[in-house]
Amino acid sequence: MSQIDTTNNQSAGSTAPIGQDPEEVTKKDKALILTIVIILLVIAALAVVGFLCIEPEPDTVQGQGDATEIRISGKLPGRVRHIYVEEGQRVHAGDTLVHIVSTLADAQYDQAEAMEEAAKAAEAKVDAGTRIQIINAAEDVWKQAQAATGIAKKTYDRMEALFAKGVVSAQKRDEAKAAYEMARSGEAAAKSSYELTRSGAQKEDKQASSAMVKVAKSGVSKVNALLEDQYLTAPCDGEITVVYPNVSELVATGAPIMTLQKDDHWAVFNVRETLLKDIEVGTRLKVRIPALDKDTVMEVFYIKDLGTYANWQATKATGTYDARTFQIKARPAKAIHNFRPGMSVLYEGIEKKAK
Repeated sequence: MSQIDTTNNQSAGSTAPIGQDPEEVTKKDKALILTIVIILLVIAALAVVGFLCIEPEPDTVQGQGDATEIRISGKLPGRVRHIYVEEGQRVHAGDTLVHIVSTLADAQYDQAEAMEEAAKAAEAKVDAGTRIQIINAAEDVWKQAQAATGIAKKTYDRMEALFAKGVVSAQKRDEAKAAYEMARSGEAAAKSSYELTRSGAQKEDKQASSAMVKVAKSGVSKVNALLEDQYLTAPCDGEITVVYPNVSELVATGAPIMTLQKDDHWAVFNVRETLLKDIEVGTRLKVRIPALDKDTVMEVFYIKDLGTYANWQATKATGTYDARTFQIKARPAKAIHNFRPGMSVLYEGIEKKAK
């Protein structure tokens, strides 16, 4: 009977372990809960302090290096005879880059030269005038006409005297007069022919021959302009980045032969308009080039908006506005060794002016 009572007393009590006071268990639970609450309050306090004291890092504006690229091409269609440079090679202004040959252009040049020589010969002939033999012959004809006029005049004078005496009829006198007038006309014609022969070609003929020479010369100049592009040279200092054709390949008029990258590097940034408050052309920017592990300064020389979509609106219904994107180009204040297009450039702020 006593064993049963002991069991009932144990089951009817608290969940505390056998032999432990229930009040002690309750105190331990309260202490644990209090500790957890204190830890949570400390964490919350630290979060609030961190939120109030730690400033957020500014947005990173990343750009990249860029440079001017020139496509080397020419007017002469032909076959690549020789390429004097290779990709990655540095060249200077005036260096020969490629040799292009064209048998068709060479034939056109020979034809143009021949036409020029023919035009010059024709002009020389016109300028030289009539040959001396023809001039002498014309002079002889004029002298014969003069002699015939003299004889006809004497005959007419005699007939006129005889007619006055009544020896010859009026018809004979008129025939002599007609012969004299005819001789005078022949003399005048012979003189004009002689003077024309001596004067040579007409002014218009000389102008026409001179114009033909100019046309022939222009033809030669035109072919020469094409042949000047047989050898293409570098227009400036830079680096050959791409060579397109191979030796012996045909190239068309204006086809790119190679690409030359100029030594005028800069950096390009696309920024929101909210960052343009203190940036204008001439502003000096502090930047970092991670690939070179270098901090440097660049000066802004170009600012332009990048445009928007057709449905862009100046003001939203919420009261805010769409921040447009602007492109900024900045050139290094000093030359940067090994700075190449495509390298990342990080904008870190504006260089403050010294007071």
